[in-house]
Amino acid sequence: MSRVVSKNLFDFKPAGKLDDDVAAIYNAMEEGTFSSGAKEIAERMKELLGREDEDANKEYIVLFRKTVEFVVDMVDNNPAYAGVAERVVTSSITVPTTHDGEFDVPVEVYTPKNLEGKKMRVGYVYAHGGGAVSLTAAYERNPLSKYAADNDLVVFNVDYRIAPETRCPNNIKDFYEVIKHVHENAESLGIDPAKICIGGESGGGYICLGAMVLLAQNNNSNMVKLAIPQIPMTDDYCFSDPLVMTLEERKEHLMMRKIWKHYIAADWEEQKHDPHLFPGKSSDELLEKFPPTIMVEAEFDFYITEATRFAGRLRRAGRLLELVIIPGSPHGVAFIPGVKGCKLHWDVMDTIAREYIHGDF
Repeated sequence: MSRVVSKNLFDFKPAGKLDDDVAAIYNAMEEGTFSSGAKEIAERMKELLGREDEDANKEYIVLFRKTVEFVVDMVDNNPAYAGVAERVVTSSITVPTTHDGEFDVPVEVYTPKNLEGKKMRVGYVYAHGGGAVSLTAAYERNPLSKYAADNDLVVFNVDYRIAPETRCPNNIKDFYEVIKHVHENAESLGIDPAKICIGGESGGGYICLGAMVLLAQNNNSNMVKLAIPQIPMTDDYCFSDPLVMTLEERKEHLMMRKIWKHYIAADWEEQKHDPHLFPGKSSDELLEKFPPTIMVEAEFDFYITEATRFAGRLRRAGRLLELVIIPGSPHGVAFIPGVKGCKLHWDVMDTIAREYIHGDF
């Protein structure tokens, strides 16, 4: 593959500290004051992080999911999303798979009303967040509907199976099979097969990166015009020395160790060097086969080191178009409407849609 050429559209200056508006929200979240019962759950989760027995792991995942749902409810009820559903036609498809039993992957589809019935539209296949162990596609229905309507995209929001019920590599294979399905059925779906893009945030960023590994391994990265992993779980940096980590990485490294080792991995010892589990461990030769990529990060994300390191490898392999780091922002700022970093994130995503998804490069 020839090297991609960046338009160099983004060059934000680091803020050096969290923006004041989002810092106040995150302080409330850390103190457990943003929702009833959150403080007690947070304290119990800290206790469970020091244990690796089966009972502790079972209890921890239940509490983790409950905590994430607290945050989702806070975001989803934000008035910023009022009226979004009326701007798109929401439908669904299922994609049959056999890699882990017979399972039809559910996919929500958001079509801007002005594109309904038209052909050769741009498709965006997306993996939701939640650490690959929580939430469903419905979690990002509102922001993705808005993104579809604002940017004339048909969004395929994939409800891939999550861990620990479904473990690596079958979670990334769910997403991969949907990408293949959209490409192979582009005509009937009204999609231009040359304009299929993929993305995902956080755990969904990992799912997106894992699918990129599969695309490269199967020599079919040409099915994807552009990949946009956002704040992605990328490698096993959380298992390194906490003294070298950023404050945010240090705070969350025990959580991430548990998620990777006890929930996502099917066999830790067998898979800990496998790029299906840790896409950041892809070989240089494999990276050269990746689809063109834009990595979107946040200055105070707890995946910032692993993600930017991987972006550097992709740049050297000739596959990175842009590395965008939203200044003054933490993990997940895109889903806190009303704060400065959220607006900047979606301004960036709108620019990516205009200049790269719809544009030539």
